Amino acid sequence: MLSNSKIVNTYDLKEVNPATRDFRFALVVAGEASGDLHGSNLIKSIRRLDPSIRVWGIGGQKMEEQGVRILIPSSDMAVVGLTEVLPRLRTILRANRTLKYILRTVRPDLLILIDYPEFNLHLAGVAKRLGIPVLYYVSPQIWAWRKGRVKKIARRVDRMAVILPFEEDFYKKRGVNVDYVGNPLMDEFNAGIDRKGHPSEFDADSPYPVVGLLPGSRKEEIDRLLPDMLRAAERLKRHFGGLSCILPLAPTIEHKYARALTENSPLDVAILRGDIYELLERCDIAVVTSGTATLQTAISLTPMVIVYKVSPVSYWAGRMIIDVPHIGLVNLVAGHEVAPELIQDQVEPENIAREVIGILEDEKRREKIKRELQDVRDSLGSGGASLKTARIALDLMKA
Repeated sequence: MLSNSKIVNTYDLKEVNPATRDFRFALVVAGEASGDLHGSNLIKSIRRLDPSIRVWGIGGQKMEEQGVRILIPSSDMAVVGLTEVLPRLRTILRANRTLKYILRTVRPDLLILIDYPEFNLHLAGVAKRLGIPVLYYVSPQIWAWRKGRVKKIARRVDRMAVILPFEEDFYKKRGVNVDYVGNPLMDEFNAGIDRKGHPSEFDADSPYPVVGLLPGSRKEEIDRLLPDMLRAAERLKRHFGGLSCILPLAPTIEHKYARALTENSPLDVAILRGDIYELLERCDIAVVTSGTATLQTAISLTPMVIVYKVSPVSYWAGRMIIDVPHIGLVNLVAGHEVAPELIQDQVEPENIAREVIGILEDEKRREKIKRELQDVRDSLGSGGASLKTARIALDLMKA
């Protein structure tokens, strides 16, 4: 019985018993590192409006810091591609059973879903049948592939809060109750507006280029992309006569794991945690794995080269169903290519180095990229996305 498992037991369920609880209770699911970030800011805003609300769910360290009881770490759930899901399938299925049991047993006042579509849309259907309100925060990228799922969203989701400007029109045209709340990354950026300066372990006075390496937040991504990034950086070092690298470490990745992958490199690689925007602002350019990090890099106004590689099976399956002109969020928001993209077999050290050199040695191009990145940043709103979404959440809990 799940009620006697290590994840959720009878005592815990009594704590949130709907017949006796005198507080509102929400269940939240964030299956990725970016979802943990957005979820933590959302929960912080919800508790700012109503400190009594309790939250359980799937997430990471940042959500836990906001008082969420983490049932299963999001790092155990994060996958990209088709074949990559297999090693984590058992954990994902267990998480699905656990959350469905909680929905049926203690009936949360709200189910908050953050991206992670295959898992979350199934849960949304369970909640809808039970009469539990569903808030979907951070749209799955159905505008890129499997657009037919929008009908499922319209049936199962009470409110959709989207964070990319073009998503609101997409959903409104298809009958979904949607709000564009702005991008929560701007909340994070604005919160660090009075940045103190870079960690002392990095030499910010180097006369040579500083290259940011952002290989992703999942071990599979890092294993697949960081070696090519490092070899590209070695070529750049030879070309420019010197080079420093900053590797901003995702919260899902241990320092020793990243260090083990870089320790044999002849490069000066500073593996750092901290304010991602402050770190990026120290970089002349960044090599970035496609995902949320491309928007963070855009917000910092740092020119970038976007890379993306999955298993061959996942790639060819994706090519058959993905229907967008770009893969990088920064390019999708801009509506044209601001940052060059290297996909799958194009991800080679020579190609990465060539693209980086082309930007660094062309001042006019570099300034044009920065102006276009400023336009992207402006389109993401001035902040307040988390608070706007928190108000929507509270409205649903009161309904």
